[in-house]
Amino acid sequence: MDLSQRLNEDMKQAMKSQDKFKLSTIRMIRSAIKNVEIDVKRTLNDDEVLEILSREIKQRKDALQEFEKASRFDLVDNVKAEIDILSVYLPAQLSEEELQVIVQETIQESGASSKAEMGKVMAALMPKVKGRADGKLVNAIVQQHLQ
Repeated sequence: MDLSQRLNEDMKQAMKSQDKFKLSTIRMIRSAIKNVEIDVKRTLNDDEVLEILSREIKQRKDALQEFEKASRFDLVDNVKAEIDILSVYLPAQLSEEELQVIVQETIQESGASSKAEMGKVMAALMPKVKGRADGKLVNAIVQQHLQ
């Protein structure tokens, strides 16, 4: 079952169980997917759907930081719950140790030796960890290895 079908099935299940919050969250992500499908005039594949999910989660994490700064704890709980619901659809996240190994291998493959070549490393690395690691963490680990 592909990701879009899984979202549809989970939406139906949320309707049956009358879980309004989960239903609204899934509808929101399906709406974002549908908007992109309309723009590109075709059905998206799983990688593209994952990209949208990752983007939506990143937006919520950014909003979460802002809400915490503003002491809006009523909104913090909602955003955390949305992140939890959406995270279920992402592939298993890489641990920091696994990420360290992948970064070292990629640096060796690319032959990079300084921070000036970081773009080359990131371009080769991001497709390997797409959807399975936070970009900020990947960036920090690459910088650490290129010092």
